[in-house]
Amino acid sequence: MEILIPVDMKSSKPLYEQIYEHIRREIRNGGLKTSDRLPSTRALASHLRVSRSTTQMAYEQLMAEGYIEAIPCKGYFVSQIEELVEVEGRTPLQMRMEEPDRDRKEKDNWIDFSPRGIDLDRFPFHIWRKLTRNTLADDNKEYFHSGDPKGEPGFREAIRRYLHSARGVNCTSSQIIIGAGSEYLLMLLSQILGPRRRIAMENPTYKQAYRVFVSLGYCVCPTEMDGAGMEPKKLLQTGADVAYVMPSHQFPTGIVMPVKRRQELLRWAMEGGSGPERYVIEDDYDSEFRYKGKPIPALQGMDSKGRVIYLGTFSKAVAPAIRVSYMVLPLVLLKRYQSQTSFYSSTVSRIDQNILYQFLEQGHFERHLNRMRGIYKGKQDALLSVVRGLERDFIISGEYAGLHILMTDKRGRTEEELIAQAREVGVRVYGISQYYISEPSGHPSTLIVGYASLREEEIRKGGQRLLKAWNHGAV
Repeated sequence: MEILIPVDMKSSKPLYEQIYEHIRREIRNGGLKTSDRLPSTRALASHLRVSRSTTQMAYEQLMAEGYIEAIPCKGYFVSQIEELVEVEGRTPLQMRMEEPDRDRKEKDNWIDFSPRGIDLDRFPFHIWRKLTRNTLADDNKEYFHSGDPKGEPGFREAIRRYLHSARGVNCTSSQIIIGAGSEYLLMLLSQILGPRRRIAMENPTYKQAYRVFVSLGYCVCPTEMDGAGMEPKKLLQTGADVAYVMPSHQFPTGIVMPVKRRQELLRWAMEGGSGPERYVIEDDYDSEFRYKGKPIPALQGMDSKGRVIYLGTFSKAVAPAIRVSYMVLPLVLLKRYQSQTSFYSSTVSRIDQNILYQFLEQGHFERHLNRMRGIYKGKQDALLSVVRGLERDFIISGEYAGLHILMTDKRGRTEEELIAQAREVGVRVYGISQYYISEPSGHPSTLIVGYASLREEEIRKGGQRLLKAWNHGAV
């Protein structure tokens, strides 16, 4: 059966939604009756001159809502709909699509410069959907069995190649452990390192890692930084045997650790002490997003003695909900892993691993990163173009990498005062003090202004509001 569907290629409404709405309307109006057969997704796509994925999405939505059903080896048919109830003249799809819009309208007066967000509007959903279908297309029963505790060998090899080419990491795929989030990997690492450890952490730092270490019973030593990162002398004074650092782009300060400081940190680890062997945990946070010069190579690539434990994640580069992280163990710790903890099953499903494997192997990940660097750079430029008007009152830094900038007050105002003034004009900004393990006295008030999850027009609008809030009403 052929269906005449008016599709407007110039409309802002997605094509699949236009197809969905037309068929649904025809069913409810009686134009399509119970048991009427619909054209296949391929035939309809050919007839409308759209992609097959577009017609599949429309049909999937209609099936999910009970308007049509798929009968194996026969095709798609209109369902029995007498008992379906119209809700205020809106379709379930419209209602679901309106919820984010409604939330956005309610928050129109608020612009949230959160440093934790990313731009999910640019996520390659069509590619991810295709890879997911490819993974499950042939009823691959093997993906439903438990796999290698370290993670799928092919996936680990793809990560190894990426880390070597993009980050300068030197390892074999056998040294890579896949886990559902950095928190899990840190808990696993704690069983490899053992309980009697003192861990030095940069201050301020990534508080989630701090909370994990504390919950595991470790003594955590906050260690002050200078402009080059964690200071070796102060690290020595802590008596720590493990140092947790983010050398490529420290969060939240944005400090990039120079080569000399990296060498000093490696020397500290190699020299050891009277206690257990020393290690450096390198959290390669935000390393993919650098806007000036090339990405800084990983500290692990400089390590010739097996003292660096490397951590990375796909959460920032792909999406937070994709809870896939990885850890590269030095060979001596790999032996401990195999003898002490290899009985733990992998916490990431083989299906998700295979989807990400294809994402890497087919070049989608690299293309996505390149695209997002350009998008984030445009957003950062939009923010800087406005807040440069506050340079008389603020030191602006951290613009060379990452997804936020820092604004340090010159006039002696408190973080609380600045945050409150921003709130009065409908803007949320965040103080750096929340990331301190122990807050030093007398540090200047510094605000973290993230931009990744906002559109450029929202960024400019929020920046103008900050000018008004912090610059005596000048715009």
